[in-house]
Formats: sequence, structure tokens, C-alpha cells
Amino acid sequence: MTDIGRLDLNLLLLLEALHEDLNLSAAARRLRVSQPTASANLQKLRLFFGDQLFVRTGRGMKPTPFAETICSPVRESLDILRRDVVRRTSFNPENSERLIRITTSDVGVMIVIPPLLDALRKTAPHMDVRVVPIAHNRLEEALEKNEIDVAFGYFPDLTGSNIMTQFLFDHPFACLVSERHSTISDHLSLDQFLAADHIVINEQGRSQELFERRLHELGWQRRILLHLPHFMSVPQLVASSDMIATVPRSLGIWYQNAGLKIFPPPMESPMIQLRQFWHRRLNDDPMVTWLHRLLGSLLIGKDPSMAFSEGYVSPN
Repeated sequence: MTDIGRLDLNLLLLLEALHEDLNLSAAARRLRVSQPTASANLQKLRLFFGDQLFVRTGRGMKPTPFAETICSPVRESLDILRRDVVRRTSFNPENSERLIRITTSDVGVMIVIPPLLDALRKTAPHMDVRVVPIAHNRLEEALEKNEIDVAFGYFPDLTGSNIMTQFLFDHPFACLVSERHSTISDHLSLDQFLAADHIVINEQGRSQELFERRLHELGWQRRILLHLPHFMSVPQLVASSDMIATVPRSLGIWYQNAGLKIFPPPMESPMIQLRQFWHRRLNDDPMVTWLHRLLGSLLIGKDPSMAFSEGYVSPN
């Protein structure tokens, strides 16, 4: 009789991950182990079952017929453990060394990371944070495959049936203008806005689409002198030119002492609805549940950039 004592839980988790990812490196990342460890565990599985289980092909790894017969009952067994056992284990943030994995835009980092790190210093001093870059069209897959614990930002397409979401707060747009602008001083009029050269950010996030859509609805056009793929170079480019950039206000707030003036857009402008997103299966993880509650307590109805808005020029 096969000695089931040689089949530990880590081996079954690898079997499940390999069946879903069909890639040893991806399975290792999902399980947060090194590739050599994953490779050694795969060899243990092969020895235990007396079968290759997964064979390499030109398109990744392919399960053997035997692997196909056992993967479904293995997944069902692991789901029982997650649902009825793991979810009931306690989580102590004071002692935990878990890694928190978040995906967000570069502007989102400015909004969510400072209050999160401050809270972790007080309540979970041994936990670290990693901001994971995920392409917008892979977000749902990344959440499903447990590559990240939470996504923060404006993701209107993240609407799958297994995606959980919580609204946090509305965030406004603002116009960044150089302090040395040749024609704009203490007020930004609509005529000045439409006559100026503009920077537009075509990032992977979707917030900029809101503002561009609003201008299209109004039938207004302006000259876009520069397209950029990200936000981080915008403040310096605006501060050293007569160009204007309309961006999430937090970007201007963080750089308000870098030769910039921050004006509200000279028209009624949409707000950016910022949310946190996670996969339904992570409701079984007490750490992730704790993280979502922490982010909710820090951010629901509380835009962190408001605490640093002294340089913001209010509408007349």
C-alpha cells in the first residue's frame, strides 16, 4: 500500500498550481517558493505516484492522463481544507511575517502606500509590502491565480463574478501649471485651458479616460503636444514649460513644492471612484480579510491627499 504519509500538503498545492498554470515558474511564484524547491517537490510527486504527471511541450507543461484523473479530487480536497479548516485559523498581525502584494498605478502608490505603511508600523511591524506590476488586461487572472492580494484604483472592467469590490472614496482631477507660466498666474480660465499645449497620460489604468470622455462630451478640443505612458515625469515637464497636465489631484499635491500650481479644471469634471478589489477565494484567507478591513478603515470616505492640499487653488 502506498505510504500516504509521504504526501504532504505542499506537494498537493504544487499539483493544483501546476494543473492551473501549466508552468513550473508560475506555480512557484503562486506558492511563494523558489523554482528549485518547486522542481524538487514535483520530483517527489512523480516518485510517489509513479507517473510523470506533467511533461514539457513547446507550449508549456501538459498533464498526463493520470494527472487529469487525480487533479479534480485533489482540488476538491484542498477547497475543503481552505473552507473548513484554514479559514478558522487565527491571524495575529503583530507576529505575522506575511508579504502583502498590491497592484496599483504609480499615482495609486502615492495615495494608498503611505497610510498603509504607517498602519503596519503600528499594528504589523514584521509584515512587508510589495507593489506588483500587473497589466490591466491580466488583473482578473492575477487575482484568481493568487499573484496579488488586492488591487487598488479605478478598474471599471474588473467585474467578474468572483471579483469582490469595495468603494473607498472619490478622487478629483486637477490641472498642473508651472509657477513660471507665461500667461497663467493665479487663475486658470477655460480659454487659457483650451489655448494651452497639453500633456496627456496614456497609462494602463483607466482614470484618464474619464476626463478625456468629458471633454469629448462637451465638444471641446485642445492641442495635445505630448503623450506619455506614465505619470512620474509629468511634474518636472510641466514645471519647466508652458504645458498643462490634467491628472489625479494627488500627483500635484505630492509635487506642490516643485514649481507647480494646482488648479481645479475650468469645467465640471468627473470624479475618479477608487476601490479595492480581491478574489472571492481569498475570503478564506484570514490575513487577506484583515488587510481588506484595514484598508477600509484607512480609506473609506478618507482621501489621504486631502491632508496635504495646502497648495491647491480653490475654484472662484
